[in-house]
Amino acid sequence: METELLRIAELAKSDPKMKFTSLAHLLNEQSLVRCHHELPNKKAPGINGTTKEQYHENLKENIEDLVGRLKSKSYRPVPVRRMYIPKLNSNKKRPLGIPEHEDKIVQRGITKILNTIYENDFLDCSFGFRPNRNCHDALKILNHYIEKRSVNYVVDVDIKGFFDNVDHKWMMEFLKLRIADPNLLRVIGRFLKGGYMEEGKKYKTNSGTPQGGVISPILANVYLHYVLDLWFEKRVRQQCKGQAYIVRYADDFVCCFQYKSEAQEFFHSLVARLKKFNLEVAEDKTKIIPFGRYAEKDAIQKGNSKPATFDFLGFTHYCGKSKQDKFRVKRKTSRKKIQSKLKETKEWLKSNRNKDIHMIMDRFRRSLVGYYNYYCITDNTPSVNKFRDKIGYLLFKWLNRRSQRKSFTWEKFRLFLTKRPLPYAKVKVNIYDLRKEISYIM
Repeated sequence: METELLRIAELAKSDPKMKFTSLAHLLNEQSLVRCHHELPNKKAPGINGTTKEQYHENLKENIEDLVGRLKSKSYRPVPVRRMYIPKLNSNKKRPLGIPEHEDKIVQRGITKILNTIYENDFLDCSFGFRPNRNCHDALKILNHYIEKRSVNYVVDVDIKGFFDNVDHKWMMEFLKLRIADPNLLRVIGRFLKGGYMEEGKKYKTNSGTPQGGVISPILANVYLHYVLDLWFEKRVRQQCKGQAYIVRYADDFVCCFQYKSEAQEFFHSLVARLKKFNLEVAEDKTKIIPFGRYAEKDAIQKGNSKPATFDFLGFTHYCGKSKQDKFRVKRKTSRKKIQSKLKETKEWLKSNRNKDIHMIMDRFRRSLVGYYNYYCITDNTPSVNKFRDKIGYLLFKWLNRRSQRKSFTWEKFRLFLTKRPLPYAKVKVNIYDLRKEISYIM
């Protein structure tokens, strides 16, 4: 399969309008076995309860049966198991769909095919769920645009319930621009309309992508590539007299403009553009703010003490100064992310405070290292170390509730931390290191 995918990638790159007519045959026994092995272990099962380990017991027979159903066009995905996870700082919950392991295998195979074709089509402004690109890359490019280009206004946009409102008809029309294999399109269409099970009852899905499924990110990128990215690059930027840029990570994106009038015009046209594809802007979470080297002056003229800020990819971006007293964009962990993580930590400690104390401390060290790897970027170590101190306080509080008699005084707890210290934060990502990203901004 890998050799054929490389050939498809070459053809897709050489001819941006080529339609691929024969792709479903790539979902063969060899490729699907590889997809099975590549899926992570010990993940939540779907409605039939089949785990990866159970599926592996009769792997050869299971894959042969799966390929046979794909070839005879009788394969139909099982409805996903609906579950809910809490939203940040809200009583509302976000719905997720957990597919059966067999459906995950097919989704992974299709995802490889779609990625091979569309990686040659996707624009440099898109960073989410793409090979060799991540959140830090998006933050670096956004930082470069605001600091080095003529950016004076930022449009911070939130699409209301994007994954739940993707229009299936438009989704299939977009896919047909590159894929003319009816067999592959049929399987993708069945995933979109596969439905979900909740409390023993099946529900149809007339819109949205299978959120929680392996295939969901690539389908979201395809949809927004045609709805947003191409429109911004080919229409919006061409009509602007000043400079204009977009940075998108999945359905989260920020647009930068030189002139206020063009930022406002973009926002109004965006509402109409999204409406055409059955999407809408969450107006309470969308704003146009002065942001850039002149934002502080603008804020003073309006009687505000500080320029406005905006959140993107878990960071609050604000206007600051360098040591040479020049304008700089700075970032700190957003308050919502900190509060959410502290709440999650509190609940875990509350439930696990009586477990072995060495296991608890080992878990927290690993958790903090993971947290540091993402949030320890340029300018943000003070915020991260404050978070570390709050984690230490939660540990002190809940370890003292292991019994009616307190386990620690502050002095004993500090002595305990000298033997089993929590790691300190240090910069993991230099926001000004653009060696990998330089091609995006040329």
